[in-house]
Amino acid sequence: MSASEEVLEQPGEALDLRLLAPAAAGWVAAVVLVGERPLAGVVTAAVSLAPACVAAVFLRRRLQATRSRGRRAVWAVVGVLVVVAGMGLGAALQVKGLRAGPVPGLAAEGATVGVTLRIDADPAVRRSPGRRPPYVVVKATIEEVRTRSTTSSTGTPSSQAAGEVRTRMRTRVLVVGDEAWRGVRFGERVDGRGRLEAAERGGDVAAMLSVRGEPRMVDEPAWWLRAAERVRAGLRGAVAGEPDDVKGLVPALVMGDESGLSDELADDFRTTGLTHLSAVSGTNLTLLLAFILPFSRLIGVRARGLTAVGLITVVVFIILARPQPSVLRAAAMGLIALAAMTSGGGQRRAARSLSAAVIVLLLFDTSLARSAGFALSVLATAGIVLLGPSWRDALSQWLPTWLAEAISCPLAAQLACTPIVAWLSGQVSLVAVAANLLAGPAVGPATILGFAAAGVALVSTEVAQLVGWAAGWPARWIILIAREGADLPGASNPWPATVIGVAVLTILCLAIVIGLHRILARPIAAILAVVLLAVVVLRPVGSIGWPPGDWLLVMCDVGQGDGLALRAGEKAAVVVDTGPDPAAMDRCLRDLGVEYIPVLVLTHFHADHAGGLAGVLKDRRVGEIEVTPYFSPRAEYERVVDLAAQHGISLRTVTYHEKRVVGALSWTTLWPARVPALPPPGTSSATSSDEGSPENNASIAMMVEASGLRILLTGDLEPESQRAILASGADLRADVLKVPHHGSAQQDPAFIAATGARLALISVGRDNDYGHPAPRTLTLLAHQSTRTATTSTNGPLTVTNPANHLTLTTAHDP
Repeated sequence: MSASEEVLEQPGEALDLRLLAPAAAGWVAAVVLVGERPLAGVVTAAVSLAPACVAAVFLRRRLQATRSRGRRAVWAVVGVLVVVAGMGLGAALQVKGLRAGPVPGLAAEGATVGVTLRIDADPAVRRSPGRRPPYVVVKATIEEVRTRSTTSSTGTPSSQAAGEVRTRMRTRVLVVGDEAWRGVRFGERVDGRGRLEAAERGGDVAAMLSVRGEPRMVDEPAWWLRAAERVRAGLRGAVAGEPDDVKGLVPALVMGDESGLSDELADDFRTTGLTHLSAVSGTNLTLLLAFILPFSRLIGVRARGLTAVGLITVVVFIILARPQPSVLRAAAMGLIALAAMTSGGGQRRAARSLSAAVIVLLLFDTSLARSAGFALSVLATAGIVLLGPSWRDALSQWLPTWLAEAISCPLAAQLACTPIVAWLSGQVSLVAVAANLLAGPAVGPATILGFAAAGVALVSTEVAQLVGWAAGWPARWIILIAREGADLPGASNPWPATVIGVAVLTILCLAIVIGLHRILARPIAAILAVVLLAVVVLRPVGSIGWPPGDWLLVMCDVGQGDGLALRAGEKAAVVVDTGPDPAAMDRCLRDLGVEYIPVLVLTHFHADHAGGLAGVLKDRRVGEIEVTPYFSPRAEYERVVDLAAQHGISLRTVTYHEKRVVGALSWTTLWPARVPALPPPGTSSATSSDEGSPENNASIAMMVEASGLRILLTGDLEPESQRAILASGADLRADVLKVPHHGSAQQDPAFIAATGARLALISVGRDNDYGHPAPRTLTLLAHQSTRTATTSTNGPLTVTNPANHLTLTTAHDP
């Protein structure tokens, strides 16, 4: 090692931050310009480039006689201006490319077209209260669009049949289809037909394409993509005999293949801050490089040979994980690790490498500037590079170096990402650092053994299964940490996902960054901080005093959906609906201390009422599941049946006017009295908005009596069924009304008036796209002198009745 290299590797060597300002300025410029017209980017480039040229050409001579600090300042300004100019041109070219050709115009008209698509990503299944049954989204490039000859186009027609114009192009779109599109493969070319719709400005697609029917394959993926798929399939086969969570996690750890990862485990990973392990990230590639490069040194590879081995590894990783933007981000982060592991002063140069990677990636695709995944990747790496070393040095004063390194890296990454995570999820995890610290030692073995199983599978299935079995054991440990960590009472805490909320959190994180070095350097202060955090996690401050000990009904805050609990005894409750999110429903029931559910009622099978079922079933005994006799949407119904079967829980169909008694609770089923014919298999009866849909009108309605209160639960009943219940002569008088369908505008005034409710509860998501609760409905309730509360404003709503005095409390009440 030369003397210069020794100097570079001194522990106190300053980081090279020369490219930090240009990278940050370029990122901000890309965020602003990516959604604007191309002219804005060109003007920005011109305005930035002119003074940059002046500074470089004319000011350089004048500064030669001045001190070096002045020269560095001028060149820093020149660098910022040049990068901003580049981002302006990049954004202009990208926006112009997205707006070129006939697709944007056809999307503005809502035209129905035939298309030939190249699939650019793996399909993803989505469930949403606004679309039923589950649907598939996948990014693709339109290579040919077929329209009626009367439709004008700005593209170049390649051929024209009778009444049809074919136009060749390369335009990126987001395809939305039914589950028939779940089988399309990355790189495949398919034909389809659908309706074009305008896409959100600032994205990386020119339009949305809602396709109808099944895709028809035109051409298979390229040979190297087919080879990559064989390797991926080999890994899935190697762990096929393992438990469900293990065979879902190992492919996710190795190649970001999340197709087998259960929703429940994914929720636990989000809660504990381990999501980066199950998605393609720099972690995957860094671990692979950390194994391959030392092994290459061991067998005699040196200098440029190591760099070549590292680059080949990166290319192979990109092919196996698919060359998508998320994978390219991971590759960039991996290359930073490669530079650190194969060159002197790698740690010092990491900040410069990270800044260069940000600039190059944004120039390649400026739409990444608004990508949450890109921000998380950069911030996590920046935290490790900029904060990690000093925190490691502080901890090393009283801890072993390896332990200080293990603590400082996840702590720095998590703190850097906290504001963005809170913006995306509306919560802050307090166990993320500990979970990453405990899971960290198992990630490397699971990943490396998984890669080995994938390669061996090409030669021997039996040997691959043996290696896959070995990879499953460290994966089991990671799963255990995620499961147990997510179950801790204070694992995650709600945080307002607003500009003000995130700004306050960012300020708090900056304050922690400023003071944390001093705390970590002092063992007593650090231990006290850990003890305080443990107290908050195990006995969360926010839950003290809530729920009240005499709670009767709790409307959980599950977002845009319904999820309620009716007290049925000590640590027991009857649950009515589960909301769309398993994690939110599980958290609510944990806060209530519910361990036994004698009856779980699903009013109907829309995902916003049944999607969180896994969260209710998690670590709880459930006696039976009571469901509506209208088994639609079919996909959601079958999902409920499968989950019930897995947990050994019986399903029973509710009957009209039946009476049930469970503990101190009793209720009468008021609806449905009649059920329409089910739609044919493969079709959905729901409209795009689901207003007046058969599923809603077949909701279970029940009058509950609890400790002297009458509570009317109404599911998503629409006016048609509301009027039918009213005409049946049922006694609808109630103290508490669960307002139908999240307070939508579709309400029958006579039905609302007949309840005479003193309190109306509305379960609704913040900033939802449906306009719930509707002003018309709130006005209607106000005219009835009914007090109204919503989960979107108040969080979870709790009803008590001390001394026959109806009381509403929330988690935010003192």
